[in-house]
Amino acid sequence: MDLKSMKVVVTGGSRGLGLGLVEALVSHGAKVTVVARNADSLASVRDQLKVATISADVTDAAAAHRVLSETHPDLLVLNAGAKPPMGRLDKLTWDDFAATWDTDVRAGFHWLQAALRLPLKRGSRVLVGSSGAALNGSPLSGGYAGAKRMLWIMAKYANGVSEQADLGIRFQVIVPQQMVGGTGVGDAGAIAYAHALGIHKEQFLARFGAEMPPRDFGEKVVSVLNDAQYASGLAFGLKGDTGITILEESTA
Repeated sequence: MDLKSMKVVVTGGSRGLGLGLVEALVSHGAKVTVVARNADSLASVRDQLKVATISADVTDAAAAHRVLSETHPDLLVLNAGAKPPMGRLDKLTWDDFAATWDTDVRAGFHWLQAALRLPLKRGSRVLVGSSGAALNGSPLSGGYAGAKRMLWIMAKYANGVSEQADLGIRFQVIVPQQMVGGTGVGDAGAIAYAHALGIHKEQFLARFGAEMPPRDFGEKVVSVLNDAQYASGLAFGLKGDTGITILEESTA
């Protein structure tokens, strides 16, 4: 997939892993539009990387349809997500537990529907951000692991719809398999688990092996897009010391 001059929309691309991906995409010549809510973060990424920006609530169905109708991207990356409230199961409220379902899953639902209903042009690709928690659980982050697994499952459903309707759109899942320091979700998780284990955050993060800074994460995603061996896979695990692993092949 040649990224040069390709039109790309990235939700949640103004900070953290999303920003690292936007930096990588821009460096490979893509024309990127970043969608997020925070005006200051959008202004910063716009000034720094000379990308287009759109302020929108990613959980709003109308916003998803409007953005895709205006931009007609060749590649859509669904990266936006909430920082989950951290705590043991017996300490959380239902609102805490369900926070990532109300944001991450709701946003994924609306954007996947918009991509299918518009639809995006034949040959388009949609990347859905998940998490290693979808495989291993995350006992201190409420419904986060289930939410990330549901996004993975919804991407598979979307591939089925694309095949049945002969849309020619491919949906794939990106699964970071380690917490990344310096990001909202990564720091929140690392601090909570380190505290539970009685160690420092840095010691906990070191358990994952080699670091995977946001820009390195972005370059790995670019490799998924560019390398033919990943063209037909459904889900890809990304890790600092092992690189890219195909976690699930596509059945569509």
